Amino acid sequence: MGVSRASRLTSLLAGCLMLAVAPARAQESYPDRPIHVVIGFAAGAGADILTRYIAHKLEELSGQPVIVDNRPGASGNIAIRFAAAAPPDGYTLMFNANSGMVGSKFLFKELPFDTLKDFKPIATFAQIGFMLVVAPNSPLKTVEDLTAYLKKKQDNIFGYTNPTGLMSAELYKQLTGAPAKSVSYKTTADAMRDLQAGQLDFMFMDGTFAAGQVRQGQLKALAVITSARVATVPDVPTMQEAGLAYDFAPWWAAWAPSGTPQPILDKLEKWILQIDEMPDTPKFLETIGSVGQHDDQKAVMKRFIAEFDKWPPLVKAAGIVPE
Repeated sequence: MGVSRASRLTSLLAGCLMLAVAPARAQESYPDRPIHVVIGFAAGAGADILTRYIAHKLEELSGQPVIVDNRPGASGNIAIRFAAAAPPDGYTLMFNANSGMVGSKFLFKELPFDTLKDFKPIATFAQIGFMLVVAPNSPLKTVEDLTAYLKKKQDNIFGYTNPTGLMSAELYKQLTGAPAKSVSYKTTADAMRDLQAGQLDFMFMDGTFAAGQVRQGQLKALAVITSARVATVPDVPTMQEAGLAYDFAPWWAAWAPSGTPQPILDKLEKWILQIDEMPDTPKFLETIGSVGQHDDQKAVMKRFIAEFDKWPPLVKAAGIVPE
């Protein structure tokens, strides 16, 4: 007995309805498996320490394992490329600073991604106080001492592991006229060893890593780049207190591939903002030379777009040619 045209149509409509309902159910049940958080830094780096704290809290709120996926290299671009190509289902997120998400556009040629088109911001969770550091046994005590030293010495070298470290140093050079060439490092730990050995003259280092090293006497901090002193190293002055018109502190946010369903973005935003409000979060951030941030999706996007106007003149003034 043949199937009637009406029966076939009914079956087709039922199938279409099931296909339409399935994504909605997936969004309602999200997450029902582990979430992966991609970062462009090695395990143990300052960004990794921050990420693992947020990931642990996100695990508590979501009820699912949150796995940190370290993909260092190419100034964070390897991680950005991987996350941009991930399925937009909420199970692959990226934690990154504004400097990494914006700076890559102006520091590199022909990137295989466009952060403004390929990602949606979820929420911010920290502002990082980068520090101007030198070797622990250096006779230099102030930013003024470093500037005078660099102007007298030849073949000065500074290290960096990310766009913020590079641009922070270039801005310092621009403001003071101190000459120095840059050397890129894959990990902060590698750069620190060369700094301690005297192969580097100075470095603008991520406060999440540098704060502990400074307290332990492994590095000497001459200044922080935030507009106010950092609580974990209260005796270290700001660059403004050192006499420079300087404020270049990066902020960190959670990002998802474009196309991630809005209900999932909303759920993640709620959790990230909840983490910001937990009583132990400010205490943790203080130990790594950072302060909390509480921007939602709309606020982060507004800040994100504004960054694309800020970077070009700074890159041009620093004389940086995209690689």
